[in-house]
Amino acid sequence: MRDHPRKPRHDGADARSAVWTGRATNRAQWVLAAAGAACLALGVQLAVSSNWTSGIAPLLMSVVGCVAAGLLMLFGTLAFVNVAVRIDGDALEVRCGHMGLPRRRIPLTHVVGAEFAPEVTPRQWGGWGYRWRPEQGTAVVVRRGEGLVLRLGDGRTFTITVDDAEAGVRFIRERLHLPATGATAGA
Repeated sequence: MRDHPRKPRHDGADARSAVWTGRATNRAQWVLAAAGAACLALGVQLAVSSNWTSGIAPLLMSVVGCVAAGLLMLFGTLAFVNVAVRIDGDALEVRCGHMGLPRRRIPLTHVVGAEFAPEVTPRQWGGWGYRWRPEQGTAVVVRRGEGLVLRLGDGRTFTITVDDAEAGVRFIRERLHLPATGATAGA
């Protein structure tokens, strides 16, 4: 029989069928997405209804600039409007946005600790989104609030802002048979 690492393993005596899921959303990013859609619409409107009297180069630069800025804002914000976390007996999986991209899967065998962070802010990580800071590690920050901090076996950390992060920490600690220290991570 082959071992498929993407599917949870179920042992006869040790049923690891329990799954924890968590989500977090940021409604404020819809405003930024709307601004991106407006830039995109302005670029299309310039291309369609312009008189072309000032020359093609300025018009082309305006259209391309508006369309590019609009697409970047629209897709950049929609990718991080929400985050979904799923933890089963084998791994933690993070999916961002409505399409689930970017996505990260961390096997629980790589996790050496899990802590609850009561306050994670975009300011600590340099903004919303998928972030990396050399002194802090990697994070998925979609809103201000509680978060789940994983300590990985290679010394790195991975932080996720998610609702009910304390329950996620307890779930991971139970799966890995880690002591419930009660300590919280500095966000």
